[in-house]
Amino acid sequence: MKNLLFLLAVTSTGAATLLGNTMAQEAPAQPTAEELLKGMDNNLQFETRSAVVTMTVNDGKRERVMTMQTYGRGQNESAMEYLTPEREKGTKMLKIDDALWLYLPRAERVQKISGHMMRQGMMGSDVSYEDMMAGSEFEEMYTATVVGSEQLDGRLHWKVEAVAKDSSVTYPKRMMWIDDEYRIPSKQELYALSGMLMKTWTMGDVQEVGGQMTPMRTEITDALRPGSSTVIVTSELKFGIELEDEVFSKRWLER
Repeated sequence: MKNLLFLLAVTSTGAATLLGNTMAQEAPAQPTAEELLKGMDNNLQFETRSAVVTMTVNDGKRERVMTMQTYGRGQNESAMEYLTPEREKGTKMLKIDDALWLYLPRAERVQKISGHMMRQGMMGSDVSYEDMMAGSEFEEMYTATVVGSEQLDGRLHWKVEAVAKDSSVTYPKRMMWIDDEYRIPSKQELYALSGMLMKTWTMGDVQEVGGQMTPMRTEITDALRPGSSTVIVTSELKFGIELEDEVFSKRWLER
């Protein structure tokens, strides 16, 4: 009987230990907000980058599909050229620091985007020109707090509330769901100073490219445009490539 009791005690202790270990594995230690933002910045930023992206814009009535060749160098220089459809082919955009220019081949002129135009949707999409200008690291722009954890698509995400450090930031508040493993913001809710929800961004199809975990699909919805959505799918993505200086100059726009 003593041997049986001892065996039961050992078995129970072992089962409890195993259960405790399993629970520990299922509930990893909560990272700090700084760790999450740093990991996210490391995955979303790059030295040089080129890609072909397909943007599908649905305004609730009709759907338009555009493809663009894009280039990026650091966070302050980017260039984009429309490849399709035919009526948009040759349209180019160039961002250098805090300036954004648009070249319209039909008009054969370069236009600087500024003022109220910055809030307009790029080619009628849910992505504004102002969204395109965001280039600083999240750590520099926001003070963040981890407010909990949730499962999204069966994966553990940390819910982070980020409040802008100054009034120059387009969205004063963001709620972000950051993937525990990938350190990608699978979902973001962007808020105005009044607390009104402005936009929702979701990222998915995460792939490893050049040693970075990169979302290849992004969907944006604008709360002020019910029924609309913009989906951006990335292909032919390359990091660390050689790029000519001229690509990031106004000469390139009319070349």
